[in-house]
Amino acid sequence: MVIGSGYGGGVAASRLSRAGQSVCVIEKGKEFLTGSFPSRLPELRRELQLNGGKMRSGSRTGLFDFRLGADIHVLVGCGLGGGSLINAGVALEPDSRVFADPAWPDEVRADGLLELGFKRAAAMLRPSRYGRAAELTKYRALAAASAAFGVPPVAAPVVVSFEDIVNPAGVAQPACTLCGDCCSGCNVGAKNTVAMTYLPDAKAHGADIFTELSVSHLAKEEGGWRVYFAPSDAKDAQASFVDAATVVLAAGTLGSTEILLRSRERGLELSDRLGEGFSANGDIIAFALGGTERVNGVGVGFPSKFVGDAIGACVAGQIELPDASDLDRSMILQEGVLPSALAPLLPVFFIAGGRILGAAQSLIKGVYQGPLSHLYTFFVVSHDEAAGRISLDNGSAQIHWPGVGAEPVYARVDAALTKAVEAVGARYIKSPLAATNMGTKPATAHPLGGCGMGQDAGEGVVNHKCQVFDGKGQESTHSGLYVCDGSVIPRSIGVNPLLTITALAERAMVHLARDHNLGFDANPRVRREADRALT
Repeated sequence: MVIGSGYGGGVAASRLSRAGQSVCVIEKGKEFLTGSFPSRLPELRRELQLNGGKMRSGSRTGLFDFRLGADIHVLVGCGLGGGSLINAGVALEPDSRVFADPAWPDEVRADGLLELGFKRAAAMLRPSRYGRAAELTKYRALAAASAAFGVPPVAAPVVVSFEDIVNPAGVAQPACTLCGDCCSGCNVGAKNTVAMTYLPDAKAHGADIFTELSVSHLAKEEGGWRVYFAPSDAKDAQASFVDAATVVLAAGTLGSTEILLRSRERGLELSDRLGEGFSANGDIIAFALGGTERVNGVGVGFPSKFVGDAIGACVAGQIELPDASDLDRSMILQEGVLPSALAPLLPVFFIAGGRILGAAQSLIKGVYQGPLSHLYTFFVVSHDEAAGRISLDNGSAQIHWPGVGAEPVYARVDAALTKAVEAVGARYIKSPLAATNMGTKPATAHPLGGCGMGQDAGEGVVNHKCQVFDGKGQESTHSGLYVCDGSVIPRSIGVNPLLTITALAERAMVHLARDHNLGFDANPRVRREADRALT
């Protein structure tokens, strides 16, 4: 049984089904076929859910799941494929110093399987750098800003197919149209999401996949596990259950931690570290306006809503600012693109407080020709202290991190962004959503931790194999219970985490196979139809 279908769940489903196991995948969200992602504002609104303790709105299967917290906000994806559906797709390996941190169990550094995990993750997800990135308007705008640091930008490796291809899962994918709408769901089919890679591979090897089912909790039974679930959007539905010998929790940082917290309330013995060590991965999303040069930082969608210069993938370039003496001061600044479905709302966000001179031009000409065509969007990843805590509030995961806004990373990133935008004559806008429910609190799209790895139960929730500690002994684990997603990462990693999550899951599946005398290969499959439903 695999609960969740993001990077960790996709890997588990693929590798276990390849090993000849009977695999069932349960996903809370819906399946989105290519072409069905929201492309206009009314569609996007229907795919938005807001969750904040007792306050919630929208469908529980909405693609964009905003968790509004008292201290920090989180955005996660909800759908078959998890966060891969709406992320920017940047695939980077962390600085080697990240894994030298004693927060990781010794075996992660010592057994060589992490390197194999990264190799297998890259082979399936196929990150690549767009060969003509330097010709893109937004890349040239980033290059102008990078002059402030004395280093040029580099093309970012992204999990996007820039040419027609049959991928390793046997799925035919067309080439990217450079529309920029990666973060609202790829309607072209060029983005190498989990729904285009690991999940079709799992399905082809016999896995059964079910969507729109939410797991509430687990219970230990003789010989295995009982998984309780109900339809995601049903109110007061009677819970059903299914029994499984092995359960891989892969519901994401918030989802997996939430399920285990509810399970502990019902008597499941777990490490006292459950919920601790939450990290926002040093994330900042920021904007700048008023520069003289065009940026082309708003997607045009597919089919295109505007004919002009190619936008590019959501992230085409990045400025790498490593600190040789202090890992935590390292950061990466990436240029980003806002989805075309948000275009009608952008003047509302950026006119407030007189941020745009000539705001009427934006309302009349639209975002592709008026002042908003000069809008810079920056995605920044760095390092924080991973001092947040996830707990249950009204049965849902909530993050508690008093004082998170004073974390040193935010001052460092603010200073770097101010320096960058001044170099292009623009004005830094830290909180364009200040007038909304999002307020001025920090926000992250890269939540990590909550079920962190540790050498033993006193240090973590899972061991280096992603097996869950049972709380009875320092290294004793629950038989047949694993967690494979971003929640097991015990610290910030300073890069977009998709490749690391995938690699750790690949590593865990190698260990699981060895421990149970199973075998599987990772060879590519033959061609199959790209748009065949998985469920």
